[in-house]
Amino acid sequence: AMARQFKLLVLEPDFPRPVAPLRGEGSRLLGYISMGEVHGGRPFVAELDRAGALRQPNPNWPEARLVDLRDPTWTKLVLDRLVPAILAKGYDGIFMDTLDNAEALERQDGDRNKGMTAGAARLVEAIRTRFPGITIMMNRGYALLPAVATQIDLVLAEAMASRWSFADGRYEMTSADDWAWQAGHLLAARQINPRLVLATLDYWDPQDQATVASLYARERAAGFQPYVSTLALDRLIPEPRT
Repeated sequence: AMARQFKLLVLEPDFPRPVAPLRGEGSRLLGYISMGEVHGGRPFVAELDRAGALRQPNPNWPEARLVDLRDPTWTKLVLDRLVPAILAKGYDGIFMDTLDNAEALERQDGDRNKGMTAGAARLVEAIRTRFPGITIMMNRGYALLPAVATQIDLVLAEAMASRWSFADGRYEMTSADDWAWQAGHLLAARQINPRLVLATLDYWDPQDQATVASLYARERAAGFQPYVSTLALDRLIPEPRT
């Protein structure tokens, strides 16, 4: 019943569950898809490896390998199998994660990864062309946002005002500069596409209701659609009633 209160739900589509009971009136259900890396347990990892489409493991999540977003084998897999499989389960669209990896790879090794960000943008455009009617939401992906702002419906600023520090093992505020940098990218994208919905996701301890309330208030005041969650994303912390 909790799920049906939300107008927008992002779910892991490989978890076996019927989608219809989660659908509230006028709500949109999006299936999660990791675009910039794949988990080692996925059935198609061997075929991507053979094609040379995989790179090193993600240092924060070692069981995941980074993907070459320029690679035609990956594009074909996304367009022909991964997105159709999500839509076949009854989802209205996709939530694209890990596209930030493109910029990170290009920064690490500019020669080997030249054009990775542009390749990521081409992949998003290819999805929109193949599936014109679906809802597409992108997590961050700020480097390619100017190129894809007209191709997507929503963008999520994950860890906008607060985040989990892997180094310190605790929730912390992002710097004022980081918040302003993200806000600049979001607002510039909405200039390109006025219909683009700008959502934020902050991480915090649900026991600390005062800070949770301040996070909601700060993001809302800036014109964003805010969400606050635990790091595990196992619960959305509702906005405290004042």
